[in-house]
Amino acid sequence: MSVVSEKPVATAVTGCLAPIDKGGLEQLIAKGRANPQMIKTLTCRTVAEGKFRHLNFIRSLPAHVIDEPPALLGDDTAPNPSEAALAALGSCLAVGIHANAVARGISITRLEIDLEGDLNITAVWGTGDTSDKPVGFTDVRARVTLEADQPRAALQALIAHARDWSPVANTFTRPVGLEMSLA
Repeated sequence: MSVVSEKPVATAVTGCLAPIDKGGLEQLIAKGRANPQMIKTLTCRTVAEGKFRHLNFIRSLPAHVIDEPPALLGDDTAPNPSEAALAALGSCLAVGIHANAVARGISITRLEIDLEGDLNITAVWGTGDTSDKPVGFTDVRARVTLEADQPRAALQALIAHARDWSPVANTFTRPVGLEMSLA
């Protein structure tokens, strides 16, 4: 299998991290413990603009744009869907690391996560070589740069814990049901 390697996607925050509200975090922790079966449904509406550019509407935020690079026939105006998935993973891992650090009383001064993922793109969204092969990421590597007031072993345990409890990391590592229907 041929692998196309591009520059890694990075989620970076440098300098002193702005603190999160520890009281608010404790309230979220208590709420989750009080109702461990609670499910929240998230929504996104995707609107095709033309070519491979799409507007994604989430809550009342401005549109989140997804496009493809010129090599994949896009206009290169935004990350492509796979790059956005890596960015979502990096951000989710960073949130988990930061929240768990605060909960454990660990002060973080630098947090960066460099991600890279391997995927076979020869199927061209099902229009190209559709021979039997994995579709989607086959391997993802995340390298965490973490500066904090703890020994390396404690920081390694922190990032392992954040990975285990990251909703996006778990979406990457376990099967998820996907239902599609015509409106």
